[in-house]
Amino acid sequence: MKIINRRAFTMIELVFVIVVIGILAAIAVPKLAATRDDAKISKARATVGALRSAIATERQKRILKGNYDAITTTEAIALLEYPLGSDWSGLTWTAPDGSTCTFTISNNKLSGTCAAMGSGI
Repeated sequence: MKIINRRAFTMIELVFVIVVIGILAAIAVPKLAATRDDAKISKARATVGALRSAIATERQKRILKGNYDAITTTEAIALLEYPLGSDWSGLTWTAPDGSTCTFTISNNKLSGTCAAMGSGI
């Protein structure tokens, strides 16, 4: 009796592994895309928060110095120590879904609505 020493995979085993990998990839790719969009929205919300904080801080500094001039859009953007990024143009943000959100500075406060960011911005 001769013993066969099998060291290779059969074609069926290889096809089975490829199908399983394909199924896992089909499930994982959409989840990763959604996570990326969520990260962009979170970054934009953090930027809005940083702008609000910078405006409030600058306003308080000016009041302490006796300067009651309103803060302009250009001054507010310049208060940040980091650039707004390629998805920001002035105070307009382009969301991952292509919609735009516009913020304004009035009465030394940043305001605006953005459906992509949700409520509470």
